[in-house]
Amino acid sequence: MLGVSACTSLETTQAPEEVPEIRPGILMGYLPTDAPLDSKVFVPAAPAADSPRQAMDNAIVAKMLPLRDTPRWELATRDARLAFPAAADAFSCALGLPITEEDTPDLYMLLRRTLADLGLATYAAKNAYQRERPFMINGEPICTPEEEKMLRGDGSYPSGHTAIGWGWGLILSELAPGRTEALVARGRAFGESRNVCNVHWRSDIVAGRMAGAAAVARLHTNEQFLAAMAAAREDISRARESGLTPQVDCEAEARALATPL
Repeated sequence: MLGVSACTSLETTQAPEEVPEIRPGILMGYLPTDAPLDSKVFVPAAPAADSPRQAMDNAIVAKMLPLRDTPRWELATRDARLAFPAAADAFSCALGLPITEEDTPDLYMLLRRTLADLGLATYAAKNAYQRERPFMINGEPICTPEEEKMLRGDGSYPSGHTAIGWGWGLILSELAPGRTEALVARGRAFGESRNVCNVHWRSDIVAGRMAGAAAVARLHTNEQFLAAMAAAREDISRARESGLTPQVDCEAEARALATPL
């Protein structure tokens, strides 16, 4: 899980002893790592260089380049960081609650562990296609220049970040059905941030959603995951009863997300 592991940083909290790490800062998921989803079976082949799909990808990337250094670019930069505790903030506004180890520990752990399951779901196709990323073609900057070397060696198709964001949106909307629209919209935007960052094509993002949805479906066959969902649901109920609110600037996030893409 090269791309996912390399996006963590020293801000990552220490993993609980009972859940081992599969990479520094990345906790083991619920699904067995020796039998990951074979995403190359269910995602379409990566677009050919002269195909209409690639032409559409090129046009969308060109539209995103002027967003550099705007609030939407800044949000995309934050969305690129998969290290906890910061990664949990991405869905806090959409959920209407803080997602922290202190306030919602079971929910926080659920997100930490499913990160691996969702991200790994893309790697069969990533490794098969080894598609070049937009910045490798257009030479334009990316949101996280410190990750450029890693990204050059990690296939673009499908987008692992998108699989994670889309999967989290689906999981959270199941836990908080009254917030479904906001949570799924945030999951969509999380993936679109990869377009804004110039590190993924739109077709990477569409395929990433497929991988994320497939991983969520597979997770629902896992008893440990289902038990974790029940515990996270109780976390959410307690947090709402306590009147807790997000610890991030939700108005600023909403303004950034209102940027037309």
